[in-house]
Amino acid sequence: MTSRDVEEQSDVAKLKREADGSFKRQASTFRNFIEKGGKFEPEKGRYHLYVSYGCPWATRTLIVRKLKGLEDVIDVTVVSPRTSPDGWAFGDVDPFPGADADPLYGAQHIKDIYFRADPNFRGRFTVPVLWDKKTETIVNNESSEIIRIFNTAFNGILSKDKGSLDLYPTDLRAQIDELNEWVYETVNNGVYRAGFAASQQAYEAAVYPLFESLDRLEKILQSKDYLVGDRLTEADVRLFVTIIRFDVAYHGIFKCNIRDIRNGYPAIHLWLRKLYWNIPAFKETCKFDHIKVGYYAHDFINPAKIVPVGPLPNILPL
Repeated sequence: MTSRDVEEQSDVAKLKREADGSFKRQASTFRNFIEKGGKFEPEKGRYHLYVSYGCPWATRTLIVRKLKGLEDVIDVTVVSPRTSPDGWAFGDVDPFPGADADPLYGAQHIKDIYFRADPNFRGRFTVPVLWDKKTETIVNNESSEIIRIFNTAFNGILSKDKGSLDLYPTDLRAQIDELNEWVYETVNNGVYRAGFAASQQAYEAAVYPLFESLDRLEKILQSKDYLVGDRLTEADVRLFVTIIRFDVAYHGIFKCNIRDIRNGYPAIHLWLRKLYWNIPAFKETCKFDHIKVGYYAHDFINPAKIVPVGPLPNILPL
């Protein structure tokens, strides 16, 4: 990969903007890997994943964790979907259905986990966070790398069928990387660049390329179930987390409203619904209440914090 994925910001109201009013992300800080013979060995029960159901970057890791059968290997804690000046809060601080208290340290906010790893940390407090309980530090907070870790690092302790599942197969890597590159820039991150634009010029510079890429994806998915080859890969996971949020959040709150998915893109819409309804890892890690409340809770773009009822249903049946 030539571009580096970076995560949902904890304090969205203070997101950096460049001089032209466009959106700028922060690079992830902790970039370690789990591997045999390394500092972080693949061990059952050693690692803990902190996530938000509202955050697309974090949800990538939940989907791959379930696809790979890692539920009994890596524990998960879910934060509240709402953010504040203190960042992501745990469920006992900001109660919300499906949000958890921190079981390891009784932390109040994700920032407490970062400060435990590095008392001098000065970055933003993002999710996902892959935590090592043995050394009490953060292994990695970059979702694109965490899903690669989950894809291979624990194969030796998984069942044969789960261990053999490869979401980044060697023969398809060049195609996956090429697609991931432009999808990240114009779609995954493009919705944020449109939504957080501080000028008309910056907004239009993001929203038009976004829909050009959706048009391109529509052609790719004609009569196909998967983006690359004839099998599920990480490219599908990475796109899914954006498309599942599109009609319920980005179309409205981020003004990505040239078209919606359900009415404007039949091939993408069918691909989305097949993943959601046919593969439990996608449906079971998708919490629409967390998604909608999370996006509509930011008072600098939605001061009244009114969460829209529609669209109904959140996702259509097959």
